[in-house]
Amino acid sequence: MGGAFVSGRITLREMVLCSLFTALIAVGAFIKIPVPVVPFTLQLLFTTLAGLLMGSRLGFFSVAIYILMGLIGVPVFTEGGGLGYIFKPTFGYLLGFAVGSYITGRIAESVINPSFSRLIVASFAGLFFVYLLGLVYCYLISNFIIHSPLGFKALIIYCFLLAIPGDILLCLLSAFLSKRLKFLS
Repeated sequence: MGGAFVSGRITLREMVLCSLFTALIAVGAFIKIPVPVVPFTLQLLFTTLAGLLMGSRLGFFSVAIYILMGLIGVPVFTEGGGLGYIFKPTFGYLLGFAVGSYITGRIAESVINPSFSRLIVASFAGLFFVYLLGLVYCYLISNFIIHSPLGFKALIIYCFLLAIPGDILLCLLSAFLSKRLKFLS
């Protein structure tokens, strides 16, 4: 499916799919379980599925459109929207969603019919980048920009340990759904 995008043309079907995933990511932001610092949402499920089902470029494109919508003021993020959102400690996770979707898609699309285990590996690779960007951004913004000190121990507890169990389940669910949905298409 990504071949048309590589040539510079996006088919109507691809535009519709990208729009659908952008909308799903926005909806996923509002399905949340409150935990301290970083709320647990279903955004990861939809950003991972975007990469697994549409490939790296279209998955990234869907997430990038979501981020741009939020930055121009459409309240699609968990706490609203607007350009000032870049100063929120959680903005790094949004950037991580875009990179994670791309990485997930690259690994999944590297073979014609990826196995369930490949889809799991792709999902976890994407998750790694979500957390890498999210944690680094949260630490830097908190400590050096908004001057709301966050120690390394608190960062690991609140921004990693509390959220990772649910995100592991979402990665497994993404791989399962992707395998089932690709089989049906």
